[in-house]
Amino acid sequence: MKKILFICGSYNQTTMMHKISSYLSDFNCYFTPYYSDNYLDKLASKGLLDFTIFGGEFKKATLNYLLENNLNLDYYGYSHNYDLVVTCSDLLIPRNVKNKNLILVQEGMTDPKNIMFYLVKWFNLPRYLASTSTTGMSNAYDYFCVASEGYKDFFIKNGVNPEKIVVTGIPNFDDCQSYKNNNFPHKNFVLVATSDARETYKIENRKKFIIDALKIAGNKQIIFKLHPNENFERAINEIKKYAPKALIYTTGNVHEMIANCDILITKYSSCVYTGIALNKTVFSDFDINELKKLAPLQNGGTSALNIANICKQLINKQKKNRKEMIDIYNQNISNKYKFEAFKINN
Repeated sequence: MKKILFICGSYNQTTMMHKISSYLSDFNCYFTPYYSDNYLDKLASKGLLDFTIFGGEFKKATLNYLLENNLNLDYYGYSHNYDLVVTCSDLLIPRNVKNKNLILVQEGMTDPKNIMFYLVKWFNLPRYLASTSTTGMSNAYDYFCVASEGYKDFFIKNGVNPEKIVVTGIPNFDDCQSYKNNNFPHKNFVLVATSDARETYKIENRKKFIIDALKIAGNKQIIFKLHPNENFERAINEIKKYAPKALIYTTGNVHEMIANCDILITKYSSCVYTGIALNKTVFSDFDINELKKLAPLQNGGTSALNIANICKQLINKQKKNRKEMIDIYNQNISNKYKFEAFKINN
């Protein structure tokens, strides 16, 4: 049986990889946490990159998930010669998977472009210096599976090769209606989904963010869902100081919380797309009209199958009509109102 390596990362990335693999039972699927085989790996081993998916809580959560779900672990992908590699990030491509069949899957929202984005683009600096704003710019993959037609145009404007982009939708954001069936005990509240900006060395005025959220909430119950990478003790103390009546959750399914809320307040979180899909009143540091153009396809949860079919097509070496295949695939997704999986013949 041919072998596929799935490179995981955050919890969102890891569950995406797992969902795609569930449609690839005809192959031997293996999983690894996100990794580097250069000096970044040495920094990660010393705990200096614990604020990223290279280590810390991200890596711990990935390993726990893989073990709990009895998935085949191949740490750093060194145990096998893989026929295909699937990843949610191309900010760094490890040497041992270069020149392999490679599929990149969009994880969610990308960071806003700043001066580092342009420095990386103009001077060919390492892409990770500009964080996820440079997603897709490696050109090291065969196909780039993206969330929507809006994101296809977005990535093309960033300089991504349009001939490699396939609009498939992305797992975890393609069936938001399903989150309405949940056991979260609260309803009709204001949900504040915080960010890990400070933990990743970005600037955030958390006091102002909390006070602005209180103004938006008015007399409604306000609930804070903390980002899993946050310093919980610091964040909880801040919230108790400025919003003492607020409820605070450090764990739980944020999408289900969104399904039960009336208003969603975020900064730079992909979960804003769940709020948009469920017609919630949404506040974000991004332009809401732009986010609505980018919003992931709601295709009834078939994105993982769409991506798995592309994996099959690539691993079986059917690459000669790549552009034609992508054009036909995108046309079918559009014509079927993006609710049916388009199956590529094996």
